[in-house]
Amino acid sequence: MTFKEEIKRRRTFGIVSHPDAGKTTLTEKLLLFGGAIHVAGAVKSNKIKKSATSDFMEIEKQRGISVATSVMGFEYKGYKVNILDTPGHQDFAEDTYRTLTAVDSVIIVIDAAKGVEAQTRKLMEVCRMRNTPVIVFVNKMDRPSRDPFDLLDEIEKELNIEVRPLSWPIGNGPDFRGVYNLYEQNLYLFSPNKQVVEEGISLEVSDPNLEKEIGESMAINLREELELINGVYPSFEEAGYLAGKQAPVFFGSALNNFGVRELLHCFLEIAPSPLPSTAEERQVNPEEEKFSGFVFKIHANMDPNHRNRIAFVKICSGRFARNTNYKHVRLGKQMKFSSPTAFMAEKKSIVDEAYPGDIIGIPDSGNFKIGDSLSETEDLHFKGLPSFSPELFRYIENADPMKSKQLAKGIDQLMDEGVAQLFVSQFNGRKIIGTVGALQFEVIQYRLLHEYGASCRYDPINLYKACWLEAEDEAQLADFKRRKHQYMAHDKSGRDVFLADSAYMLQMAKESFKGIKFHFTSEF
Repeated sequence: MTFKEEIKRRRTFGIVSHPDAGKTTLTEKLLLFGGAIHVAGAVKSNKIKKSATSDFMEIEKQRGISVATSVMGFEYKGYKVNILDTPGHQDFAEDTYRTLTAVDSVIIVIDAAKGVEAQTRKLMEVCRMRNTPVIVFVNKMDRPSRDPFDLLDEIEKELNIEVRPLSWPIGNGPDFRGVYNLYEQNLYLFSPNKQVVEEGISLEVSDPNLEKEIGESMAINLREELELINGVYPSFEEAGYLAGKQAPVFFGSALNNFGVRELLHCFLEIAPSPLPSTAEERQVNPEEEKFSGFVFKIHANMDPNHRNRIAFVKICSGRFARNTNYKHVRLGKQMKFSSPTAFMAEKKSIVDEAYPGDIIGIPDSGNFKIGDSLSETEDLHFKGLPSFSPELFRYIENADPMKSKQLAKGIDQLMDEGVAQLFVSQFNGRKIIGTVGALQFEVIQYRLLHEYGASCRYDPINLYKACWLEAEDEAQLADFKRRKHQYMAHDKSGRDVFLADSAYMLQMAKESFKGIKFHFTSEF
């Protein structure tokens, strides 16, 4: 297969949603259809002892939620599919935002009973910033749910995007019979099965056997609704979808395998193959011969038996080859990698080569930070991997003086992962952890104890926002730092950060020091 054909057959996408909309269950079922796994595990680990393939951290299995993005790749009908399952919980939103920089398209999962929720709106804004193509999957139709037409209106209004249904539910709740595939113009009837995929039967909507299969009233209803859809909604336009202006909508029940096949088949046909990436220097095209890529995530201790860290690299251009020298742009040194891996959640296999759109894992002994670039020759700095200003802050203290070394190492590695941000006060030298959500403090404490054997405790600190500073007038910046000495800190890269303790204080600082810019993300 030629280099260009390898690129064209790749589909790299993220699955995002509000917590508990069934995102991880959908990921499982896509893997099941792709033949990557043979039995699906429910995410709620108390019901079925096998937990979901994509939730592999111990804390995820205990709580039944995803706290870190996991990457899974599989081959299906000649396509190479790379799925990134992201955390839905808003406390881990930063991991999700960064992951969206590494995908070419997105599937948004919506709960059929709850409709569009707060986190879904936020994630859609991130997709809109980058014009990422979006497909919507309305899940849990096997439970009592809202009217499909009402849901479509809400999606259009709340997510501010034109919608076009490409599959349509037949009944809902206990009467849910399956979905009609508008894209292929046929009906697949499955018997509901949570664990394995069975062959369905295929029918046209005009087929007289339709009444036999789903009952007379449902058949009449389906024909009327399909007529209405074709009259009311614009026809599907691939160009509109690829530009992020039109969202195809699919209905189904991921748990019972309804509607997943329709979603996967249509997605593979219409979703974009790897797109160009934006670097500070220029636009990087996937077809370029020279290899380049960037680190969008770092995960420590994926294998608790070996204290290993893995840097997740999205390949942007060229062909990546094992045991070849590539330049680490920030450090300015050549590195070669003997055991790059491909993922199936926590299962890894060594790869000899990878192509644009693929995500590979590189074992890391502390050389990488989020946002780092690798390149064959050129110095490229890829854009769009910011650290957001945290909203919650606590002092972190060592609870076991005998383990101070382990604690320092643990904090260092977890902060490199982007789990949270570390600031060191210039006033008293104490370490301050800043997070986007409260649950992150628990995760840090849990992981420090279980992965590094270090126990910590938190002390309260009253802060409002962390701001990165930029000033052309060095004298004014020095004056500001002197006056606000007790509120100044360094971030992990040694940059000055102003920790404002209230909105009023921040406003006053902005008014008093007009020559200083206050940034709420580290990328400026």
